[in-house]
Amino acid sequence: MTENVPTPPWKAAACASAGVFALYALTLAPTTAWWDASEYIATAHIMGIPHPPGNPLFVVLARVWSLLLAPLGLPIAVRVNLLAAGTSAGASFFFYLIAHRILSRLRMSERAVLIGAGAAVLVGATAFTVWSQSNVNEKVYTISLLVVAAVSWMVLRWRDLPAGDVRGQRLLVAAVYLTALGATNHLMSVLPAGAFLVCIAVTRAGQLLQPAFLGRAFLAVVVGLSFNFILPLRAAERPVINEADPLCDGFVETAAAIYTNGKTGCPALAASLRRDQYAKPPVTVRMAPFAHQLHNFFQYFDWQWSRGMDPDEPVSRRRMPFTLLFLGLGIAGFATAWRRDRSTGVYLVTLMLTLSFGLVYYLNFRYGYSLAPEITGPRTHEVRERDYFFLLGFSLWGVMAGLGLARLWLWLGNRTGSMRVASPVLAVAAIPFVLNLGWANRAGDYAARDWAYDLLNSVEPYSVLFTNGDNDTFPLWYLQEVEGIRRDVTVVVGQYLYTDWYPKQLRELTQPGRQRPYVPAEVLPYEDREPPARPVLSLNDDQLAQFGDGPLPDSFGVPIGGIFVQYPPGMSLGRGHRVALAMIRDSAPERPIYFAGTGGEMATLALSSWGVREGLAARLHVRNVEGPQPSGYRRAPPEFGGEWFDYPRTVELLDEVYSYRGIRERRIWQDMSTESIPLQYHLTANAVAAIAIGEGDGAAAERYSAMARDFLAVYQGGEGGRRSR
Repeated sequence: MTENVPTPPWKAAACASAGVFALYALTLAPTTAWWDASEYIATAHIMGIPHPPGNPLFVVLARVWSLLLAPLGLPIAVRVNLLAAGTSAGASFFFYLIAHRILSRLRMSERAVLIGAGAAVLVGATAFTVWSQSNVNEKVYTISLLVVAAVSWMVLRWRDLPAGDVRGQRLLVAAVYLTALGATNHLMSVLPAGAFLVCIAVTRAGQLLQPAFLGRAFLAVVVGLSFNFILPLRAAERPVINEADPLCDGFVETAAAIYTNGKTGCPALAASLRRDQYAKPPVTVRMAPFAHQLHNFFQYFDWQWSRGMDPDEPVSRRRMPFTLLFLGLGIAGFATAWRRDRSTGVYLVTLMLTLSFGLVYYLNFRYGYSLAPEITGPRTHEVRERDYFFLLGFSLWGVMAGLGLARLWLWLGNRTGSMRVASPVLAVAAIPFVLNLGWANRAGDYAARDWAYDLLNSVEPYSVLFTNGDNDTFPLWYLQEVEGIRRDVTVVVGQYLYTDWYPKQLRELTQPGRQRPYVPAEVLPYEDREPPARPVLSLNDDQLAQFGDGPLPDSFGVPIGGIFVQYPPGMSLGRGHRVALAMIRDSAPERPIYFAGTGGEMATLALSSWGVREGLAARLHVRNVEGPQPSGYRRAPPEFGGEWFDYPRTVELLDEVYSYRGIRERRIWQDMSTESIPLQYHLTANAVAAIAIGEGDGAAAERYSAMARDFLAVYQGGEGGRRSR
């Protein structure tokens, strides 16, 4: 017989959720951020298609949410960031109900239960990764967090209702639908499925065999997954950001791709849903030893409860006491749930195992970004820290640690004879808040936005700007599509040139009639000009299809600026490199060619010796570097990099155009994988200072040297986040 449970405390849960939302709003990013935040904000604004698998649920939700908040006059980026805050706070609503349900089975007063559930929510919401992913829309995982929390509540609520109760049947079907719908946001939303089935099996296994339930569940899955039809429909509208271009010819092949998760059907959509673009090996081929992958996971677990105790990334002795404390409290929380209600315990433990060990095995990461420095082979490490993939697990563990703390409070209250006397122990719940605040706080951080502004405005009108990867591309997309700045510039992601769809899109977007105009601005040193008469690439589809990877069989010459750049036989050039060279050849007569620095793609194409720095960008100027140079060109001394600079243009950019918010002065630079950004500014200012000395301008040299010192301090982690190097 199912025991009675209290009526859910809806108002208390709403208050807890509102408190969490307020915390995230107070620490909210005021604009875009590094990595995928810019891509997601931009695609939400223009109803574009982000990287595979396309995330249509996120795009539509974010667009609707942004429109609803428009009357408030908030910037678009703030509105989308508030979606992350709102969905994560919504998850706290359901976690509060779950915590209250478990604690109500202990011998605690209702007031103590309400307080204990609040402590659980506080710990879960202030875990470092949860917090730092909830005050900027860097990923789509906070929507999945909301889905998982809601589904978990529905399953446990079904557990409490009598067998045959129609409300329970509806809850299960709703949970199935929400899981399927969540899959169109990200497959992370389906992670509760195993725990869902196990809980039903140990509670009322016959439920899984009822034809009526199975029929409704099947229909719920069909309807939920149908949201993916938005991908080919939107691709047909040719949005500016249309990654993977999942265009399909008909309904049948589209449905086949959607309902088989890309195993058959429409090739473009199927490839997007399978994420073929990332060429991940099967999980049986480990990209790093499983023991190391578990170490990497524990490293991220070590961050959650006291990130501010040590600025260094690896597991820290200074953080370890807090890590062990919350590890123990979490175990106590799971034990409490298990003892008071076995099916609830089975569900939560199965879910936690899925979100931790199961996910570690499935994700199959390379060596951790900041771990195993002795492993130095190419592409052996992840390009950044991947803690965000475990956001759901860290949130759940935090809630269970809060439950363990409430259980400890009850035990101390029984020992002392007074819950009030024992109440100081609840201060432990505030430890993550206090020790994570400086590292999770994004208020006032304009670094990604201003860097994108500076880089885009470093180039002439109608330029082609080659970037090196996601992190130096997506902020440029944000600035162009959301703020409407420098849309005339064709941003080219070097990595995407290896795909079939991307070169064709660039050709399409730069055709006469679609090429967006240059909009002069007083702050910029560029004169207006007529738009180019040709696209950036003249090759047709058949010609592009002939480009492949491998060594050159013969000498290969590319005409650039009236000079043939020769590549010798046997030199290895990938498809992307060959497309890039063709683009440079076709664009150079009408469009200035720039790279995001003389390293990266420019170095790979062996063009660095002809790079001329104009601020942060390197302009391709093919010339005799040993002969006479244009009047403004200056070469930095070898000890300062030895690069060529357009000195007057760079000085003008540094002094009159660039913005440095969060880059020149900053207390903590949280993400070591983006520290090359302040380093770029430091090296540029240092080189310009050295050139100024050669020009006999001591005042300018001191000004740029001071600027370089400021950037160096930020590169080293900021005043409050110094890292050992």
